[in-house]
Amino acid sequence: MNEKVLVVEDESDIRELLEIHLLNEGYEVFTAKDGEEALKIFNIEKIDIALLDVMMPKVNGFKVIKHIREVSNIPIIFITARVEDEDKILGLGLGADDYISKPFSPSEVIARVQAHLRRYLAYSNKIKEELICGNLTIDKKSCEVKKDGEVIQLNAKEYKLLLLFMENMGRVFTKKQLYENVWEDDYYGDSNTIMVHISHLRDKIEVNPKNPSYLKTVRGIGYKMEKK
Repeated sequence: MNEKVLVVEDESDIRELLEIHLLNEGYEVFTAKDGEEALKIFNIEKIDIALLDVMMPKVNGFKVIKHIREVSNIPIIFITARVEDEDKILGLGLGADDYISKPFSPSEVIARVQAHLRRYLAYSNKIKEELICGNLTIDKKSCEVKKDGEVIQLNAKEYKLLLLFMENMGRVFTKKQLYENVWEDDYYGDSNTIMVHISHLRDKIEVNPKNPSYLKTVRGIGYKMEKK
C-alpha cells in the first residue's frame, strides 16, 4: 500500500494525530497547515485522497475543494468542528465525498479513508482500461483505436505515441522524451523519425492534419495532446 493522503489541518495536534495513524496503516502522508500550502502540495504530488479542515488560514477548505474538483475526482473528506447543515450541504455540493465532525475517533477516519479509496481505485482501474479524447478512443486491453466509433489502423510506433499522449493529456513532450519512451533507445538528435511518425499519426486521427486539433506542436519544445 502506497496511496498518498493529503491531510490539511491548521491544528498541529490533530494534524499530527492523523499523520501517525495513517502512517501506521502504510499510507504515504503529506500534511499542510493551511489551504495555500495544501494546493502547492496537491499541484506537485499525485494525491489519492484528501482530508480537509474547513476553517483554515489563507485559503479555506471550500476554496481548496473547488480547485481540486477542477482537475481531479479523488475522494475528499471534510473533517471539521463546523456541523451546521448549511456547511455540510455546501461542502457536499462542491464535491466532498464525506463529512466527519470533530472530535472524532482516528479508527473511524481510517475506516472511511479505506472505504473511499477502495471504491475510487476500483473505479479508476476500470476507467484506465479505456482512454477517450474527443472522438478518439483507445481500448488498452485490445490495443484498439477508434475514431468516431470506427477502428483505425495504427502501426506499433504510432499506437505507442498516441497512447503516451492520451495517458498524459496536456503534457508537453520533447522529441528526446518521445524517442526514449516510444523507441526505448537513446536519442541522438535525429528528429526526422519522430516528425514522420507524428505526421502519419495526424493523417489518421485528425480531421485536418495540416491544422491539427488534437496533436499540437509546441514550437521550440515538442508536442502535446490537446484535451477535448
